[in-house]
Amino acid sequence: MTPDPSSPADTDDEPPVPLDKPAKITLILMAAALLLVMWLRLFLVLVVGLSAFALHRGLARSLARHVTPLTARRMALVVLLLALVGCGFAIADLSRHVSILSGEDGLPRFMRFMADSLDRLRNVLPSWVVEHMPETPADVRVVVAGWLREHAAGLQMVGYHTLRGIAYALAGLVVGLLAAMHAPAMPSSARPFAAAWRERLMQLEDAFVRVASAQLRIALLNAVFTGVYLLIVMPLMGYALPFRTTLVLLTFVAGLLPIVGNLLSNTAIVLTSLMVSPWLAVLSLGFLIGIHKFEYFLNAHIVGSRIQVPSYELLAAMLVLDAAFGLPGLVAAPIYYAWITQELRRHGAI
Repeated sequence: MTPDPSSPADTDDEPPVPLDKPAKITLILMAAALLLVMWLRLFLVLVVGLSAFALHRGLARSLARHVTPLTARRMALVVLLLALVGCGFAIADLSRHVSILSGEDGLPRFMRFMADSLDRLRNVLPSWVVEHMPETPADVRVVVAGWLREHAAGLQMVGYHTLRGIAYALAGLVVGLLAAMHAPAMPSSARPFAAAWRERLMQLEDAFVRVASAQLRIALLNAVFTGVYLLIVMPLMGYALPFRTTLVLLTFVAGLLPIVGNLLSNTAIVLTSLMVSPWLAVLSLGFLIGIHKFEYFLNAHIVGSRIQVPSYELLAAMLVLDAAFGLPGLVAAPIYYAWITQELRRHGAI
Protein backbone atom coordinates (compact mmCIF):
# COMPACT_ATOMS: atom_id res chain seq x y z
CA MET A 1 0.00 0.00 0.00
CA THR A 2 1.51 3.34 -1.06
CA PRO A 3 1.60 6.18 1.47
CA ASP A 4 -1.07 8.83 1.42
CA PRO A 5 0.26 11.63 -0.83
CA SER A 6 -1.92 14.15 0.97
CA SER A 7 -0.19 13.63 4.32
CA PRO A 8 2.31 16.28 5.38
CA ALA A 9 5.83 15.25 4.68
CA ASP A 10 8.51 15.09 7.32
CA THR A 11 10.65 18.06 6.35
CA ASP A 12 13.46 17.41 8.84
CA ASP A 13 15.84 15.69 6.36
CA GLU A 14 14.45 16.88 3.01
CA PRO A 15 16.27 19.35 0.76
CA PRO A 16 14.90 22.92 0.76
CA VAL A 17 11.90 23.55 -1.50
CA PRO A 18 12.23 26.61 -3.75
CA LEU A 19 10.09 29.50 -2.53
CA ASP A 20 8.27 30.40 -5.75
CA LYS A 21 5.65 33.12 -6.20
CA PRO A 22 2.57 30.99 -5.27
CA ALA A 23 4.34 29.82 -2.12
CA LYS A 24 5.20 33.40 -1.11
CA ILE A 25 1.64 34.62 -1.66
CA THR A 26 0.05 31.73 0.22
CA LEU A 27 2.53 32.13 3.10
CA ILE A 28 1.54 35.77 3.48
CA LEU A 29 -2.17 34.94 3.21
CA MET A 30 -1.91 32.14 5.75
CA ALA A 31 -0.03 34.34 8.23
CA ALA A 32 -2.65 37.09 7.78
CA ALA A 33 -5.47 34.56 8.22
CA LEU A 34 -3.98 33.24 11.45
CA LEU A 35 -3.64 36.75 12.87
CA LEU A 36 -7.20 37.54 11.74
CA VAL A 37 -8.41 34.47 13.64
CA MET A 38 -6.88 35.91 16.81
CA TRP A 39 -8.29 39.40 16.17
CA LEU A 40 -11.80 38.02 15.59
CA ARG A 41 -11.49 35.78 18.68
CA LEU A 42 -12.03 32.62 16.68
CA PHE A 43 -9.05 30.69 18.01
CA LEU A 44 -11.34 28.09 19.61
CA VAL A 45 -12.86 27.38 16.19
CA LEU A 46 -9.38 26.95 14.73
CA VAL A 47 -8.22 24.56 17.45
CA VAL A 48 -11.34 22.38 17.35
CA GLY A 49 -11.33 22.38 13.56
CA LEU A 50 -7.65 21.38 13.38
CA SER A 51 -8.24 18.69 16.01
CA ALA A 52 -11.14 17.18 14.07
CA PHE A 53 -9.24 17.47 10.78
CA ALA A 54 -6.08 15.82 12.16
CA LEU A 55 -7.95 13.03 13.97
CA HIS A 56 -10.02 12.19 10.90
CA ARG A 57 -7.02 12.18 8.56
CA GLY A 58 -4.93 10.08 10.94
CA LEU A 59 -7.69 7.52 11.36
CA ALA A 60 -8.42 7.50 7.63
CA ARG A 61 -4.75 6.86 6.82
CA SER A 62 -4.77 3.86 9.16
CA LEU A 63 -7.98 2.46 7.64
CA ALA A 64 -6.75 3.08 4.08
CA ARG A 65 -4.31 0.20 4.52
CA HIS A 66 -7.26 -2.19 4.36
CA VAL A 67 -9.96 -0.41 2.31
CA THR A 68 -10.17 2.18 -0.43
CA PRO A 69 -9.36 5.83 0.48
CA LEU A 70 -12.98 6.97 0.03
CA THR A 71 -14.30 4.16 2.22
CA ALA A 72 -11.59 4.91 4.79
CA ARG A 73 -12.66 8.56 5.01
CA ARG A 74 -16.31 7.58 5.43
CA MET A 75 -15.50 4.98 8.08
CA ALA A 76 -13.30 7.46 9.94
CA LEU A 77 -16.16 9.98 9.98
CA VAL A 78 -18.57 7.40 11.41
CA VAL A 79 -16.05 6.31 14.07
CA LEU A 80 -15.39 9.90 15.18
CA LEU A 81 -19.10 10.74 15.35
CA LEU A 82 -19.78 7.64 17.42
CA ALA A 83 -16.84 8.52 19.68
CA LEU A 84 -18.20 12.03 20.17
CA VAL A 85 -21.64 10.70 21.08
CA GLY A 86 -20.08 8.21 23.46
CA CYS A 87 -17.96 10.92 25.10
CA GLY A 88 -21.06 13.06 25.53
CA PHE A 89 -22.93 10.29 27.32
CA ALA A 90 -19.85 9.44 29.41
CA ILE A 91 -19.39 13.05 30.51
CA ALA A 92 -23.07 13.37 31.40
CA ASP A 93 -22.99 10.13 33.38
CA LEU A 94 -19.74 11.08 35.12
CA SER A 95 -21.03 14.50 36.12
CA ARG A 96 -24.15 12.85 37.54
CA HIS A 97 -22.15 10.40 39.65
CA VAL A 98 -19.28 12.58 40.88
CA SER A 99 -21.40 15.55 41.84
CA ILE A 100 -21.35 16.04 45.58
CA LEU A 101 -24.98 17.06 45.44
CA SER A 102 -26.20 13.92 43.71
CA GLY A 103 -28.33 11.46 45.60
CA GLU A 104 -30.63 11.92 48.54
CA ASP A 105 -27.76 12.28 51.03
CA GLY A 106 -25.69 14.63 48.83
CA LEU A 107 -26.66 17.99 50.29
CA PRO A 108 -26.61 16.93 53.98
CA ARG A 109 -23.22 15.26 53.45
CA PHE A 110 -21.85 18.38 51.82
CA MET A 111 -23.17 20.57 54.64
CA ARG A 112 -21.55 18.32 57.26
CA PHE A 113 -18.27 18.47 55.39
CA MET A 114 -18.48 22.26 55.23
CA ALA A 115 -19.27 22.51 58.96
CA ASP A 116 -16.30 20.31 59.86
CA SER A 117 -14.05 22.34 57.59
CA LEU A 118 -15.16 25.62 59.13
CA ASP A 119 -14.48 24.27 62.63
CA ARG A 120 -10.96 23.21 61.64
CA LEU A 121 -10.23 26.54 60.00
CA ARG A 122 -11.48 28.54 62.99
CA ASN A 123 -9.17 26.58 65.29
CA VAL A 124 -5.97 27.28 63.37
CA LEU A 125 -6.44 30.63 61.64
CA PRO A 126 -5.58 33.96 63.35
CA SER A 127 -8.38 35.69 65.24
CA TRP A 128 -8.47 38.65 62.86
CA VAL A 129 -9.23 36.23 60.02
CA VAL A 130 -11.79 34.24 62.03
CA GLU A 131 -13.75 37.44 62.75
CA HIS A 132 -14.56 37.78 59.05
CA MET A 133 -15.45 34.13 58.49
CA PRO A 134 -19.02 32.80 58.45
CA GLU A 135 -19.77 30.83 61.60
CA THR A 136 -22.12 28.18 60.21
CA PRO A 137 -22.89 26.61 56.82
CA ALA A 138 -26.15 28.59 56.84
CA ASP A 139 -24.09 31.80 57.02
CA VAL A 140 -22.04 30.56 54.08
CA ARG A 141 -25.22 30.10 52.06
CA VAL A 142 -26.28 33.64 52.91
CA VAL A 143 -22.91 35.03 51.81
CA VAL A 144 -22.97 33.01 48.59
CA ALA A 145 -26.55 34.09 47.83
CA GLY A 146 -25.63 37.74 48.37
CA TRP A 147 -22.59 37.41 46.14
CA LEU A 148 -24.70 35.79 43.41
CA ARG A 149 -27.24 38.61 43.54
CA GLU A 150 -24.49 41.23 43.43
CA HIS A 151 -22.75 39.66 40.46
CA ALA A 152 -25.83 38.47 38.56
CA ALA A 153 -25.02 40.57 35.49
CA GLY A 154 -21.46 39.26 35.35
CA LEU A 155 -22.65 35.68 35.71
CA GLN A 156 -25.07 36.20 32.84
CA MET A 157 -22.17 37.35 30.67
CA VAL A 158 -20.19 34.27 31.71
CA GLY A 159 -23.11 32.08 30.69
CA TYR A 160 -23.41 33.94 27.39
CA HIS A 161 -19.70 33.51 26.59
CA THR A 162 -19.88 29.84 27.59
CA LEU A 163 -22.77 29.18 25.22
CA ARG A 164 -21.02 31.10 22.46
CA GLY A 165 -17.87 29.06 23.07
CA ILE A 166 -19.84 25.82 22.77
CA ALA A 167 -21.41 27.06 19.52
CA TYR A 168 -17.96 28.02 18.16
CA ALA A 169 -16.57 24.62 19.14
CA LEU A 170 -19.41 22.83 17.32
CA ALA A 171 -18.84 25.03 14.27
CA GLY A 172 -15.13 24.22 14.29
CA LEU A 173 -15.92 20.52 14.62
CA VAL A 174 -18.22 20.59 11.60
CA VAL A 175 -15.76 22.59 9.50
CA GLY A 176 -12.86 20.32 10.41
CA LEU A 177 -14.73 17.12 9.60
CA LEU A 178 -16.09 18.49 6.34
CA ALA A 179 -12.63 19.67 5.32
CA ALA A 180 -11.18 16.25 6.09
CA MET A 181 -13.92 14.49 4.12
CA HIS A 182 -13.33 16.67 1.08
CA ALA A 183 -9.54 16.61 1.16
CA PRO A 184 -8.43 13.90 -1.27
CA ALA A 185 -4.93 13.90 -2.72
CA MET A 186 -4.13 16.97 -4.81
CA PRO A 187 -4.12 15.99 -8.52
CA SER A 188 -0.98 16.66 -10.52
CA SER A 189 -2.97 18.99 -12.82
CA ALA A 190 -3.91 21.34 -9.96
CA ARG A 191 -3.10 25.01 -10.43
CA PRO A 192 0.08 26.23 -8.69
CA PHE A 193 -1.77 28.55 -6.31
CA ALA A 194 -4.22 25.81 -5.22
CA ALA A 195 -1.36 23.36 -4.68
CA ALA A 196 0.61 25.93 -2.67
CA TRP A 197 -2.40 26.82 -0.51
CA ARG A 198 -3.07 23.15 0.19
CA GLU A 199 0.56 22.75 1.19
CA ARG A 200 0.17 25.61 3.69
CA LEU A 201 -2.82 23.86 5.22
CA MET A 202 -0.95 20.57 5.48
CA GLN A 203 2.02 22.26 7.15
CA LEU A 204 -0.30 23.98 9.63
CA GLU A 205 -1.93 20.65 10.45
CA ASP A 206 1.48 19.05 10.93
CA ALA A 207 2.61 21.85 13.26
CA PHE A 208 -0.61 21.54 15.26
CA VAL A 209 -0.21 17.77 15.62
CA ARG A 210 3.37 18.19 16.87
CA VAL A 211 2.35 20.73 19.50
CA ALA A 212 -0.76 18.78 20.53
CA SER A 213 1.17 15.53 20.94
CA ALA A 214 3.74 17.33 23.09
CA GLN A 215 0.96 18.85 25.23
CA LEU A 216 -0.60 15.40 25.66
CA ARG A 217 2.68 14.07 27.05
CA ILE A 218 2.92 17.04 29.40
CA ALA A 219 -0.65 16.49 30.62
CA LEU A 220 0.09 12.80 31.28
CA LEU A 221 3.23 13.62 33.27
CA ASN A 222 1.37 16.29 35.22
CA ALA A 223 -1.44 13.86 36.08
CA VAL A 224 1.07 11.18 37.15
CA PHE A 225 2.94 13.55 39.48
CA THR A 226 -0.32 14.86 40.92
CA GLY A 227 -1.70 11.34 41.35
CA VAL A 228 1.39 10.25 43.26
CA TYR A 229 0.99 13.22 45.60
CA LEU A 230 -2.77 12.92 46.15
CA LEU A 231 -3.14 9.13 46.17
CA ILE A 232 0.13 8.02 47.80
CA VAL A 233 1.94 10.84 49.60
CA MET A 234 -1.10 12.36 51.29
CA PRO A 235 -2.45 9.05 52.71
CA LEU A 236 1.05 8.25 54.02
CA MET A 237 0.97 11.61 55.84
CA GLY A 238 -2.40 10.76 57.36
CA TYR A 239 -4.56 13.02 55.16
CA ALA A 240 -7.55 11.80 53.14
CA LEU A 241 -8.31 14.48 50.60
CA PRO A 242 -11.91 14.30 49.33
CA PHE A 243 -12.53 13.87 45.59
CA ARG A 244 -8.83 13.07 45.02
CA THR A 245 -9.52 10.75 42.08
CA THR A 246 -11.65 13.43 40.45
CA LEU A 247 -8.86 15.96 41.03
CA VAL A 248 -6.36 13.71 39.24
CA LEU A 249 -8.75 13.37 36.30
CA LEU A 250 -9.28 17.14 36.30
CA THR A 251 -5.52 17.66 36.30
CA PHE A 252 -5.12 15.54 33.17
CA VAL A 253 -8.04 17.08 31.27
CA ALA A 254 -7.12 20.64 32.26
CA GLY A 255 -3.47 19.92 31.45
CA LEU A 256 -4.40 19.57 27.79
CA LEU A 257 -4.89 23.34 27.83
CA PRO A 258 -1.52 25.09 28.18
CA ILE A 259 -0.93 27.51 31.08
CA VAL A 260 -4.56 28.09 32.09
CA GLY A 261 -5.19 24.37 32.59
CA ASN A 262 -2.55 24.15 35.31
CA LEU A 263 -3.98 27.22 37.01
CA LEU A 264 -7.46 25.64 37.13
CA SER A 265 -6.32 22.27 38.46
CA ASN A 266 -3.90 23.79 40.97
CA THR A 267 -6.58 26.12 42.32
CA ALA A 268 -8.97 23.19 42.78
CA ILE A 269 -6.33 21.14 44.63
CA VAL A 270 -5.31 23.99 46.94
CA LEU A 271 -8.90 24.92 47.78
CA THR A 272 -9.82 21.30 48.49
CA SER A 273 -6.72 20.96 50.68
CA LEU A 274 -7.73 24.13 52.52
CA MET A 275 -11.06 22.54 53.44
CA VAL A 276 -9.11 19.74 55.15
CA SER A 277 -6.32 21.76 56.80
CA PRO A 278 -4.64 25.14 56.21
CA TRP A 279 -1.25 23.50 56.63
CA LEU A 280 -2.16 20.90 54.02
CA ALA A 281 -3.12 23.74 51.66
CA VAL A 282 0.30 25.34 52.22
CA LEU A 283 1.98 21.97 51.62
CA SER A 284 -0.06 21.41 48.45
CA LEU A 285 0.78 24.88 47.18
CA GLY A 286 4.48 24.28 47.82
CA PHE A 287 4.33 20.90 46.08
CA LEU A 288 2.53 22.32 43.04
CA ILE A 289 4.98 25.22 42.73
CA GLY A 290 7.95 22.88 43.01
CA ILE A 291 6.63 20.28 40.60
CA HIS A 292 5.71 22.89 38.01
CA LYS A 293 9.16 24.46 38.25
CA PHE A 294 10.51 21.02 37.42
CA GLU A 295 7.94 20.64 34.64
CA TYR A 296 9.13 23.87 33.01
CA PHE A 297 12.32 22.03 32.02
CA LEU A 298 10.32 19.05 30.80
CA ASN A 299 7.93 21.31 28.87
CA ALA A 300 10.77 23.13 27.17
CA HIS A 301 12.41 19.83 26.27
CA ILE A 302 9.23 18.09 25.06
CA VAL A 303 7.68 20.97 23.10
CA GLY A 304 11.03 22.27 21.84
CA SER A 305 12.09 18.85 20.61
CA ARG A 306 8.78 18.31 18.83
CA ILE A 307 8.77 21.64 16.97
CA GLN A 308 12.59 21.89 16.81
CA VAL A 309 12.99 25.39 18.22
CA PRO A 310 14.96 26.62 21.25
CA SER A 311 12.92 27.17 24.38
CA TYR A 312 13.89 30.86 24.60
CA GLU A 313 12.45 31.52 21.13
CA LEU A 314 9.20 29.81 22.07
CA LEU A 315 9.03 31.80 25.30
CA ALA A 316 9.58 35.06 23.40
CA ALA A 317 6.80 34.16 20.95
CA MET A 318 4.46 33.40 23.85
CA LEU A 319 5.21 36.76 25.48
CA VAL A 320 4.59 38.67 22.24
CA LEU A 321 1.29 36.97 21.41
CA ASP A 322 0.18 37.21 25.03
CA ALA A 323 0.78 40.96 24.95
CA ALA A 324 -1.08 41.25 21.65
CA PHE A 325 -4.06 38.93 22.20
CA GLY A 326 -4.09 37.95 25.87
CA LEU A 327 -4.52 34.37 27.05
CA PRO A 328 -5.62 33.00 23.63
CA GLY A 329 -2.40 34.38 22.18
CA LEU A 330 -0.41 32.61 24.89
CA VAL A 331 -2.04 29.30 23.94
CA ALA A 332 -1.71 29.93 20.20
CA ALA A 333 1.98 30.88 20.32
CA PRO A 334 3.44 27.34 20.18
CA ILE A 335 1.20 26.39 17.24
CA TYR A 336 1.87 29.56 15.26
CA TYR A 337 5.58 29.58 15.95
CA ALA A 338 5.89 25.89 15.11
CA TRP A 339 4.15 26.51 11.79
CA ILE A 340 6.19 29.53 10.71
CA THR A 341 9.54 28.00 11.68
CA GLN A 342 8.60 24.76 9.94
CA GLU A 343 7.72 26.65 6.77
CA LEU A 344 10.91 28.73 6.84
CA ARG A 345 13.02 25.64 7.50
CA ARG A 346 11.30 23.76 4.68
CA HIS A 347 12.14 26.52 2.22
CA GLY A 348 15.72 26.89 3.42
CA ALA A 349 15.23 30.34 4.98
CA ILE A 350 16.54 29.19 8.39
